[in-house]
Amino acid sequence: MKKASIVDVAKAAGVSVSTVSLVLRQKGKISAATIDKVQAAISTLGYVHNIAAANLRANTSNLIGLILRDLSDSFSIKVMASVVQELEKQGYMVFLGQPQDDQVSLGRCLLSFKRQGVAGIIYLASDSTCTSLPELLRQCTLPLVIVSQSLIEENCNLVMRDNRQAASLATRYLIERGHRCIGYIGGGVDCLIRQQRLQGFRSMLALNGLIYKEDFELTCSDGTHAASVATQQLLEKHNTITALLCHSPDAMIGCIDGIHQVGRTIGKDIFLTQQVALIGFEDMLYVNLTSPAFTYVSSASEETGRQAASLIIRKLKEPELQVQHIMLSGQLITRESA
Repeated sequence: MKKASIVDVAKAAGVSVSTVSLVLRQKGKISAATIDKVQAAISTLGYVHNIAAANLRANTSNLIGLILRDLSDSFSIKVMASVVQELEKQGYMVFLGQPQDDQVSLGRCLLSFKRQGVAGIIYLASDSTCTSLPELLRQCTLPLVIVSQSLIEENCNLVMRDNRQAASLATRYLIERGHRCIGYIGGGVDCLIRQQRLQGFRSMLALNGLIYKEDFELTCSDGTHAASVATQQLLEKHNTITALLCHSPDAMIGCIDGIHQVGRTIGKDIFLTQQVALIGFEDMLYVNLTSPAFTYVSSASEETGRQAASLIIRKLKEPELQVQHIMLSGQLITRESA
């Protein structure tokens, strides 16, 4: 059977080819009745609109390149899912690149994007120790949006979560519940996310007249065991601590074990000398499967993806749009651990 063409659709609907084209591209002022006739003809004939060919003719593209470097990071995965969902709603398709942590891999990825004819790029930054972008991205001439968990000190379109706000929110909640000795577990010394959260943590302590103690903040490597050991050391040295901010999902799990190892329990009731309250910063996939259920400040990952997708579309439609910095606040979700 011969494949239906746009000419066939126009004849069946009793309209011009240009009218069918406008309906397909959702352009122009077309009446609802005409749109219904065209859609009915498309359905009857089984016509399939070749978007790639249409884009080629119009010198446009509905492809967005998405660079994701860390497939093990839950925040990036959730942002990616949200980006894809939002772009597809707006008629765009995503071309995914996952280069290794080096310039050569990134260069191949960008070249592949260019060959595929992407209209713009969203880059999910994964290095929380660096405030700058890879040189190849700085040189990129396509519309570019950066999604980062920490501040990027570049003149770029940036969507990121507000780490200071998240830590301030968590600390204020603990103080309001009567906690006066609060610690922070996890993250490396050079981790920018940790540094920004500690700024929020310390400022909230000062705002409430509490003394900041540097030895209440322990760094540790990634992994539950390292967090468990660090928690044990901290609580054995400072048994007045009644609450902990947990840097990562691994730190949260490790803290639970460490607290149990020193003979204390987890929770939020009035027995502050026995229990240790825990607050995390991730809306983890398994957040409801732990006992007790975690209290946490959401990472706003879904909203981050929506904002990144909306911003890249704006850049495509408004090439002269000024550089945008979008900072997203997290929401405190109170459960059993604090």
